[in-house]
Amino acid sequence: MLVLKTIRRFGPSHGYSIAKAIQQASDEVLQVEEGSLYPALQRMLVKGWVTAEWVQAGPKRQTRVYHLTTLGMEQLDAEISAYRRIAQAIERVIEPA
Repeated sequence: MLVLKTIRRFGPSHGYSIAKAIQQASDEVLQVEEGSLYPALQRMLVKGWVTAEWVQAGPKRQTRVYHLTTLGMEQLDAEISAYRRIAQAIERVIEPA
């Protein structure tokens, strides 16, 4: 959900910028490790939630940039709705009696 939201918010992005954006937006509370991020992006590619393209990032360097698809936007909306339902349920359980 956070990766999809970051791409929606900032537009096409490469993995490092996605991880940094999540970290900064969460006031350094959330950190997405490369070992989790890149496999997640690969799963999103397979599911059609994102597309990717290689772009020049310097004279001898390329980086992979990820784009959110229509299917990815629909998935993001579904995940946000599910998250909100769960967060509200947890709040009802932990609020004082």
